Amino acid sequence: MRLMVVGIVWILLGLVGWRIFDQMADRAEVIWLHAVQPSNPSVFQHAMIADLPEPAARFFRFSIAEGTPLLPVAAIEMKGQFSLGDKESPNYMTMQASQVLAAPTGFIWRMRTRSGHLRLSGSDGLKWTRFWMGGLLPVAHAGGDADHARSAFGRMVAEAVFWTPAAVLPSRDVSWEQVYHDTARVTVRHNGMVQSVDVSVASDGQPTKVVFQRWSNANPDKVYRLQPFGGYLSRFQDFQGYRLPTHIEAGNHFGTDAYFPFFIADVTEITFPEPKN
Repeated sequence: MRLMVVGIVWILLGLVGWRIFDQMADRAEVIWLHAVQPSNPSVFQHAMIADLPEPAARFFRFSIAEGTPLLPVAAIEMKGQFSLGDKESPNYMTMQASQVLAAPTGFIWRMRTRSGHLRLSGSDGLKWTRFWMGGLLPVAHAGGDADHARSAFGRMVAEAVFWTPAAVLPSRDVSWEQVYHDTARVTVRHNGMVQSVDVSVASDGQPTKVVFQRWSNANPDKVYRLQPFGGYLSRFQDFQGYRLPTHIEAGNHFGTDAYFPFFIADVTEITFPEPKN
């Protein structure tokens, strides 16, 4: 019995140490991503988008005020609902989360959620997915492979479109094309990965939804493959010269009968970390 107790204690100590290591890695990632912010940012000018397709130019005119410093790194606070279920039984849990978005370099989303006595917390990013139940039991630990990176890259590019539009202005690695009269497609290339995202815009340029083919295993076969992912954007507010959505509903299999929004978020704050010196 004594050996059993000692063994349990060692297991618990190991889990506590593992959890602390994850939290330290989260904090280090936040600091590293903040440092990506440029020290002497350019300012937005309409001349930068003069050659873009009309819906893309309309999107940027709506999203960034002329003369705004171009800051591609944002810190986002949010609350809302998160589901680990399906369309028939979503079983939504209340969530609170904070995110640092620094496309195309990386992102980290730190979330805690609960439903009744169930508590889930952890982080998701370009490098890893790590979630714990009750702060002590690991329930998801993934990352460090091409499938995870490709899937996370898709999410990052899509979120950059509506939360950090400065990160998707045209450049050597970012191109835009017109799909329909009210839809433009951005393609971002970085470190051998390529992701395209379609953004639909209203007559005033307000983005209303984003849709893309995401590399994902969120399907009944649990096999990685391209499948539609998307979301709706609303409740826009101004943040330091950027007009950004504060309500997002998104999910897998967008545009099909299987779609349901497993992610429903209300943004409470968006800030842009100070540029590094």
